[in-house]
Amino acid sequence: MTRLYRLLTGEDNSAFCHKVSAALSKGWELHGAPAYAWDHANGVMRCAQAVTKEVPTDYDPSMKLGEQ
Repeated sequence: MTRLYRLLTGEDNSAFCHKVSAALSKGWELHGAPAYAWDHANGVMRCAQAVTKEVPTDYDPSMKLGEQ
């Protein structure tokens, strides 16, 4: 088994929430608390949420993590 890691990022809106929800529905698990930061250049809040998932294959850098 291999544990994969992804950092989901985006503007603080429903699209970001749907991105995290989609990952959870595919078996990814929340890892730690979300992070927020003010994006001065664009005048919006940005979010980040780490997620992890165990998969039955060896890690390969060519993996498309979002498809796991």
